[in-house]
Amino acid sequence: MELTADFHTHTPYSHGKNTVLENAVAAKKLGLEQIGITDHGFNHLLFGLKRKKLVDLKNEIDEAQRLTGVKVLMGMESNLISVDGDTDMKPSDLVNFDLYLAGIHEVLRYKRFSDFYAIMVKNYTAYKMGKKPSQKVVDLTTKAYVEAVKNNPIDILTHVNYKCCCDLKEVAKVCADYGTYIEINTKKRHISPEELDMMASCGVRFLIDSDAHSADRVGDTKIAEELLKDCTFPLSQIDNIEGRLPKFRFAEYKQKHL
Repeated sequence: MELTADFHTHTPYSHGKNTVLENAVAAKKLGLEQIGITDHGFNHLLFGLKRKKLVDLKNEIDEAQRLTGVKVLMGMESNLISVDGDTDMKPSDLVNFDLYLAGIHEVLRYKRFSDFYAIMVKNYTAYKMGKKPSQKVVDLTTKAYVEAVKNNPIDILTHVNYKCCCDLKEVAKVCADYGTYIEINTKKRHISPEELDMMASCGVRFLIDSDAHSADRVGDTKIAEELLKDCTFPLSQIDNIEGRLPKFRFAEYKQKHL
């Protein structure tokens, strides 16, 4: 499997070990055309990107692109912070970015305590106990994903269902309808071949991303290749392999609105 681009990587601006340039160099060595620098969102209490650092990050991205020839996209892995689909990417932040990822993470500043309790406490308690959360919790988590996709120009949902259970079919349907990709993450085993096939049947499109926190993992596809051996959906539904590049909704949104 030949990866065309890796749209989910981290740097020391959040929780990564290597610089923007080092990630871009790694991408160039692998023959990737594009790379996304997508550090954790502002509301991550331990590793969140700082707004005051955005100018420095942009300068590093421009320099890395100039030195490597790889297209380097300035993105963020934003956090879902409410069951109503709010993220920590505010409307005023959008102008600063090229790429809009979103996912559910631990240790966040949520919009309300009730959101923290419903999304994090209930899901993660069940995860730690090795159990599936109640249907009510699954429904609320599903609502958070669905409303986020409907109300924000999100390009990619990251590691869906990792430690937080949702109705994957409903999430896949809304992603297919709105043009948001679902990530096949190669850092976390967050989904099964059967679940991928079920989501694919809804018409959603996928991207394979490394979620690299170090440059040596940029472009890694191992977990995806293992999963896809047992899938039946066509690989043409994955838009960053074999020379293909995705059409991102956020880029279209920016052309129209920013």
